[in-house]
Amino acid sequence: MLDEKRDLRRKTFKRIGLSVVYIILGIWAVFTFVPLLWMLSSSFKDSSAITAVPPELIPKRPTLDAFKRIFEVGGMARWFLNSTIVAGVSTIINVFFAALAGYAFSKLKFPGRNSIFWILLSSMMIPGQVTLIPLYILVVNTFQLENTFVGLIVPGMISVGSIFLMKQFMSSLPSSLIDAGRIDACSEFGIFWKIILPMSKPGLAVLGIFTFVGHWNNFFWPFLVTNTNSMRTLQVGLTSFRFENLQDYGAMMAGAVCSAIPMIIVFLALQKYFLKGITIGAVKG
Repeated sequence: MLDEKRDLRRKTFKRIGLSVVYIILGIWAVFTFVPLLWMLSSSFKDSSAITAVPPELIPKRPTLDAFKRIFEVGGMARWFLNSTIVAGVSTIINVFFAALAGYAFSKLKFPGRNSIFWILLSSMMIPGQVTLIPLYILVVNTFQLENTFVGLIVPGMISVGSIFLMKQFMSSLPSSLIDAGRIDACSEFGIFWKIILPMSKPGLAVLGIFTFVGHWNNFFWPFLVTNTNSMRTLQVGLTSFRFENLQDYGAMMAGAVCSAIPMIIVFLALQKYFLKGITIGAVKG
């Protein structure tokens, strides 16, 4: 009898605890969603409605003027194309070379493997601001890559974090298939291409999401190495919506909505792999 009462009490406390957690998460979700709703709502307002007091969460007179301005006046199409090229090429290069390095560090045995890997990991402790000035001097002054796609892509085309992610994921793959491929006289690159990559689709998808979103939202480096309207990326271009020394908030919100669409599409297409990114780093190599 006492055991039944204890079990009932535990279940009651558990339900109460879960209810409290769900309520807190629900409130947090609302506070997180409101700025997104405000951004979407403001993109369909005119300037007077955006600054109106009290604010209008749902526009009374929706208009598409802000979207027309960003494409007709601001050069939105060019910035969108630049961001697509930079983010797309950077993602493909980063994922491919990170997978190659991850395969080498996880499955190949060569002198100094662990030492090289730990040296790479230690470089992650160096803040990016420390290397920013030397990198800028190297790219702009030495190689004259200002206002070029090469200058935008090359500095960020591979990262130690990506190598670590793929190394940890590939460490969990069975080595027996690799040994079978070597017995069948398959080359190391053939093993990597035909055996490792197909089994690494979850890790590649997660890395692709993180890399694409990071490069798509990158602002500071493109801001440094571009000074012409035709080479600006989307995030840099959105800051230039100023007319007669006034910021056009409607155009900025419309541009932000357009900027969010590719990330939403990428996430929805690969969402089944997204949660795996939480556990990949927990695998011991």
